[in-house]
Amino acid sequence: MTAHAMEEMAEDDLDLLDVEQAVLSGQITRIEKNDPRGTKYVIEGTALDQQIAVGVAGRVTSTERYLIITVYEITD
Repeated sequence: MTAHAMEEMAEDDLDLLDVEQAVLSGQITRIEKNDPRGTKYVIEGTALDQQIAVGVAGRVTSTERYLIITVYEITD
């Protein structure tokens, strides 16, 4: 997880368990292939409380890990 993602997570009062739950329970809603840094995958799921909608954007690294770039609460 990047430092930026940690900052954004804190700003929205989310914690690591909320992000983990969103990734595990969510689904890929968008794939952005036009970024020169690599394909970005956006996952939308719910936080641990099953009430808060959470977005997680990241890339698959050369070591085949999902690097979380940013995290945000999805609001209307």
